Amino acid sequence: MAKKTAAIVGSGNIGTDLMFKIMRRAKNVEVKYMIGIDPASDGLARAKRLGITVSAEGVDWLLAREDKPDFVFECTSAKAHAANAPKYKAAGIHAIDLTPAAVGPYLAPVVNLDDLTDTMNVNMITCAGQATTPIVAAVSSVVPVDYAEIVASIASKSAGPGTRANVDEFTETTAKALEVVGGAKRGKAIIIINPVEPPMIMRNTIYCAIPAEAAEPGATQDAIRAAIDEAAAKIQDYVPGYSLRLEPQFDSAREDWGGQGRVGIWVQVKGAADYLPEYAGNLDIITAAATRTADLLSEKIDATLAAAGA
Repeated sequence: MAKKTAAIVGSGNIGTDLMFKIMRRAKNVEVKYMIGIDPASDGLARAKRLGITVSAEGVDWLLAREDKPDFVFECTSAKAHAANAPKYKAAGIHAIDLTPAAVGPYLAPVVNLDDLTDTMNVNMITCAGQATTPIVAAVSSVVPVDYAEIVASIASKSAGPGTRANVDEFTETTAKALEVVGGAKRGKAIIIINPVEPPMIMRNTIYCAIPAEAAEPGATQDAIRAAIDEAAAKIQDYVPGYSLRLEPQFDSAREDWGGQGRVGIWVQVKGAADYLPEYAGNLDIITAAATRTADLLSEKIDATLAAAGA
């Protein structure tokens, strides 16, 4: 099939890293436009050198083009995407949202892409959401998860203005995705922006409250471990730096946990250094997930059109 065209809106770190991800790894999508608001941004300069059409005049410039893209990747802010989303929809452009705006359904490509019926606007949750939601979904595929809590620790140098301005949306969106996509009855998310030098690699701690019997050695515990390993392997297919730091650890039931057991999972994400340093795994995982999503959505859209034509 012919490649779909894409516009990246936002020429900062995430947008620029995404540009390189798509150019190097996407099978079904190519970048046609990069849009920003700062004419002196490094992202626009790099895109221009690579032969991509650029503009610092914002979304309205893009939507005025006769040759509109098939996809737009929103790499700005939650507030900006809330304003832009209706414009993309009116123009018939599929939006892949890398902000925590959550205008469209939450999406972790290894978990729920096949279940989506509306692909006009999908939300990539957050960097922590991409790293942890599939693991919670793996546990909940085996046993009920009454509560899931994640703590994402990232390097201060990898947290740009957009991340810092959206911390509240980050925690709310990630917590909700643990429920909606991860299958937990209740979710909680915490982010730690760590100024340590040298900068740390992104690390995520995941705790799931599980039935008491599931926390004890046996077939159910083995099934949980296997599901976690399978989820990690699927993510590693497009995020090679994703890894489990330790084997999942199970704690027996305690009264202060409501008589439930607990499983702890520790994940780290080393970036691919396509544009950003290796320690910026938090940005790497969301741009990699967005790239994989675009490829899969392209196939889904073509299949839908083919079925309609038949």
